[in-house]
Amino acid sequence: MELFDTLSAQIRHMRLPLFAVSLSAVPFPDTPLLLMLHWHGFRQSETGHAEANKTTFRQVPASALQLTRRWNTLSLVEEEILDAAWQLGAWSLLRDERRGCNTMGAAAGEELACRQAFGDLPPVDGLESVVAEAPDSPELMRLAARRGYVSWQFRPVHGGVWRELAEDDTLSAEGLRQPPCPLAPRACRGGKAARTEYRFGRIERIIL
Repeated sequence: MELFDTLSAQIRHMRLPLFAVSLSAVPFPDTPLLLMLHWHGFRQSETGHAEANKTTFRQVPASALQLTRRWNTLSLVEEEILDAAWQLGAWSLLRDERRGCNTMGAAAGEELACRQAFGDLPPVDGLESVVAEAPDSPELMRLAARRGYVSWQFRPVHGGVWRELAEDDTLSAEGLRQPPCPLAPRACRGGKAARTEYRFGRIERIIL
């Protein structure tokens, strides 16, 4: 429930629709978790020489938050993000298990995925892509590059850009679902690259 409350507070504070949410963890108990919130919106860019009658906008940076809490198994982390994704109306939750990219034969795409999972995104047009409150994210990324990591992603309906497009008979008018989540965590593969999908959404009517 704590993760759901954190996300709900961020949605109220930012007053912007969310595009996606991700949570990344290295497989060592009690290490911090990195929560990423990808916003859909644009804000006026502050430049040193604004041209007359011309307004420049830039995309709102993603938010990276470090979550420090006690946990001893990944299933406890997964149980919490399952609950958050369920309550916020996501159609599904994806779990990616990835090996360390500092290994022989690792592709460049594996390194990029690791950097993205822990908030190391390159600037766009010289402007930051992430606003981070995660002092340990560089060390977490280095640890993940050596030992692997797990990342979960979902697209919320409540507070998100998907509300007008959602065709899901399990949702309330606000794009929410009542707890508890009916799905239980599944065992990880133990260091092997794998993707697991948890499906929440359901359509029980004929769409014409």
